Amino acid sequence: MKSILSLTFSLLLFSCGNGNTKTSTAETANLNTDPVEVPMQDNMAKAYFASGCFWCVEAIYESVNGVQEVISGYSGGHTENPTYEASNTGTTGHAEAVEVIYDPEVVSFETLVKVYYGSQNPTQVNGQGPDNGSQYRSILFYQNDEQKAIIENISSEVAKGFDKPLAAEVVPFQKFWKAEDYHQNYERLHPEQAYIRSVSVPRLNKFQKKFPELLKSEKHS
Repeated sequence: MKSILSLTFSLLLFSCGNGNTKTSTAETANLNTDPVEVPMQDNMAKAYFASGCFWCVEAIYESVNGVQEVISGYSGGHTENPTYEASNTGTTGHAEAVEVIYDPEVVSFETLVKVYYGSQNPTQVNGQGPDNGSQYRSILFYQNDEQKAIIENISSEVAKGFDKPLAAEVVPFQKFWKAEDYHQNYERLHPEQAYIRSVSVPRLNKFQKKFPELLKSEKHS
């Protein structure tokens, strides 16, 4: 049996992407800036979240009933056209984020926020699991006052269950930058990759076990 130290080393070695765990102070988008509201298209709405490695978060939201598609990318920072290599330095201000395209007639924004908190350690600062650095920090992006109020109300309820303060930032949405093609659907396309097997899949399974009523029908089998 591997020792705890050996297991920890293995997880760090196979962290999301190239294993960079540098922690830097992020220059988050101006919190006083008015949020940008993304219009619905083909009766679908969009929501934006950051919660550690986007490979993990993409797979979690894609398992939720009413979610049509999830795209991995970057948001919350101050630079234009961020790349994976640049964001991984922790100096762009961007966090690995996801764009959730969903049917509001099937799943509400409120439920997506509950999924957000229910699929992570909400008190971990600048990271999730073995991934550490400002690029892995937790952020809930709001597009209008209604979404901000929903986030704040749920955050207040979630906070009652923890001794530590919640780590997630609540930030007005500005812009989402789509990540490189090789990051999209990464967990589904690379099931044998070490990080996926040791971190992403267990995180997904834990979420699905906790919220079976929110899953797409095929996930129940």
